Amino acid sequence: MALGALDPTSEQSTVHEMLLEFPDNRLLIDLCGEFDRNLADIEQKLEVQIVRRGNQILVIGDEQPRGRAVTVLQTLYERLESGRAVESGDVDRELRMEPVQDAPRSDQLEMFKGGKVEIKTRKKLVEPRTDAQKAYVQSLFTKELAFGIGPAGTGKTYLAVAVGVSMFITGHVDKIILSRPAVEAGEKLGYLPGDMQDKIDPYMQPLYDALNDFLPDKQLAKLMEEKRIEIAPLAFMRGRTLSNAYVVLDEAQNATTMQMKMFLTRLGEGSRMVITGDRTQIDLPGHVASGLQDAERLLTAIPKVSFNYFTSRDVVRHPLVAAIIEAYEADDKA
Repeated sequence: MALGALDPTSEQSTVHEMLLEFPDNRLLIDLCGEFDRNLADIEQKLEVQIVRRGNQILVIGDEQPRGRAVTVLQTLYERLESGRAVESGDVDRELRMEPVQDAPRSDQLEMFKGGKVEIKTRKKLVEPRTDAQKAYVQSLFTKELAFGIGPAGTGKTYLAVAVGVSMFITGHVDKIILSRPAVEAGEKLGYLPGDMQDKIDPYMQPLYDALNDFLPDKQLAKLMEEKRIEIAPLAFMRGRTLSNAYVVLDEAQNATTMQMKMFLTRLGEGSRMVITGDRTQIDLPGHVASGLQDAERLLTAIPKVSFNYFTSRDVVRHPLVAAIIEAYEADDKA
């Protein structure tokens, strides 16, 4: 990378400044973003001042945030040099992720040897935006049974499906099975129009949406027709043994203890299973225990089972979503 950072003790800088020089002005324009939006995001999140001067960027601020801003800018510029775009989500990811010290090693997965994690699908490349997401993705690839527990908007389901598609297209599994409990949250299934499939489909729509992000429409339709990708309510899992499959149970907080036990015992040879849920959004009747909470209590001591937790800091939807979650959490504690 032909990118220079001038010594902060040089004549062109003070102890509170660092000057970066970018040789390719076209890439620099993309780095800054429309109306310098990317620079503004970095300034706001890290509380530094960034001044653009031709093909140079001056970063002003205290040592730690200034150094962090420089690292973010250099990483994003390297991304542009490799031919990939820089969007607001990429800036957000670099701001959230801690700098890599000792990258985790894995004989199974080349991706973890370089510290960066990228999930390749047919339509897009998916990258975790937070350290919790990165640890979660690593668990999805390396553990046969992984749990993702946390509030809405933290990428639990989206990343789980992305990893499933990646493992499917690389031949690690023969099929993908996605499931949810069809629990009524205020609405009654019987009042919905159509046959049983029509009534169930709205509950499964988030899973369809995720798949559509990763696979071309025609390929997805063909794979579903061939039953190599299945989306089904949790109740339809009874009596099956799921071998050589990537299996996801979403909204697991709405599974009963018996349903959770039934689902977990479907795990067959060559399969991986992911359980996602949010303990604050249980729609079961008050007297019915959540199977997710029971599984968490009973299985944490098993070494081959991974539990991954998310907080409002890991929300990657609109920033207002994180603020809403924090407000409700504070009210619950009051």
